[in-house]
Amino acid sequence: MENGYTRRDFLTLAAASAAGSFLLGCAGQPDVYVPPLLDQAPDGPELKAALVGCGGRGTGAAMNFLDAGPHLRLTALGDVFQDRLDGCRKRLKDQRDVDIPDDQCFIGFDAYQRVLDTDVDIVMFATPPHFRPMHFAAAVAAGKHVFLEKPLAVDPVGARSVMVTAKKAKNLGMNVATGTQYRHQRDFVATYQKVMGGAIGDLKAAYAYYDTGQLWYRENRPEWSEMEYMIRDWVNWRWLSGDHIVEQFIHNLDTMYWFLGAHPVKAVGYGGRARRVTGDQFDFFSVDYVYDSGLHLSASCRQMNGTVHDVSNLLVGTKGITNVRNTIQKPDGKTVWQYQYPEEVKEVPWGAGTGQVAVSPYVQEHIDAVTNIRNNTPLVEAENTAVSTMMAIMGREAAYTGTELTWDDMMNSQLKLGPEKYAWGPVDIDKDVPVPGTA
Repeated sequence: MENGYTRRDFLTLAAASAAGSFLLGCAGQPDVYVPPLLDQAPDGPELKAALVGCGGRGTGAAMNFLDAGPHLRLTALGDVFQDRLDGCRKRLKDQRDVDIPDDQCFIGFDAYQRVLDTDVDIVMFATPPHFRPMHFAAAVAAGKHVFLEKPLAVDPVGARSVMVTAKKAKNLGMNVATGTQYRHQRDFVATYQKVMGGAIGDLKAAYAYYDTGQLWYRENRPEWSEMEYMIRDWVNWRWLSGDHIVEQFIHNLDTMYWFLGAHPVKAVGYGGRARRVTGDQFDFFSVDYVYDSGLHLSASCRQMNGTVHDVSNLLVGTKGITNVRNTIQKPDGKTVWQYQYPEEVKEVPWGAGTGQVAVSPYVQEHIDAVTNIRNNTPLVEAENTAVSTMMAIMGREAAYTGTELTWDDMMNSQLKLGPEKYAWGPVDIDKDVPVPGTA
């Protein structure tokens, strides 16, 4: 094989291990949970947080945490790049008047461990997703509450690791929040409650779309090693991001898992690369997910400029249809329910910003996490998000290989992306773009 990518490369011939059988059991129905949705977390003893991964999303998550309620402090930062950490410190100072001392700022691949050694209660992880399973396991071993940005892994080995760590966190009474914020967005939650109450009847079909323009990318520089370039350009490399079906489309797939209450049992898909300028990923995916009930989820995502923008979901039931966000219609198209937004809020299209509801869902997820910690009602969201992540990985691998894959295939696969060691220099991985069906 040259640059082909086949089912044989993805699957191993090993029988399922005892651990794999256990994991299949923990990847079933999700917990039914409606967050408290307070406008602000209740007061209580000071909670100290740290951030690992100081890019734009990480810095945003840190400020979202600080906005969630009283007596919340950010006390430590970690990143592999000095300039990213410095930029985060400056934004925190300029926008939240937060000073992080030099001795609480850590640089390098081991920065996460040094952050965990500090006196903090909560650690937020917003590094490239490849590192999430390792960081999560270390945080739980250190006894910290955790916030994990989505997705939670880039390969089956990592997703299963997160499932195991999530069980440990649950048994230890820890709170683990994840960045799938639609579960904390008030219009989505209200629609979910309606659907669970039978508003659209028995579910018969589902559709999910994340079709948008090209994402950002970095051009290489002579002074960068290959490892530095890849991490700075991480969103375009499948070992770091999981491809955009995992890194971005996880939002839709997690919403489908939430509303449908089950993961698919098999998937067939296709995709390709037409215009991407860096990395080793596809530009588009289309996946048919099949559920044990016989229901099909038609899911597609695309990142290409000049194409139709569509970020939406649709559920079809025996009694009606919903966009899963704010509207329920009868089969004839007549609207029978709409979410009532506060008068001062101007609604914007899904995916276009955070002004949809009175409290930004990016803040709400931290409000709910802090509320759970202070009320001693911890929730481990990573259990569900690991399953959603595995759904995305299954769709990616079905498209990469051009073959049908099952949930059991995913739970038994030994596919692990990325190098064996992290060091500045060459990165010893296959960088070819997958070609389905070749041998």
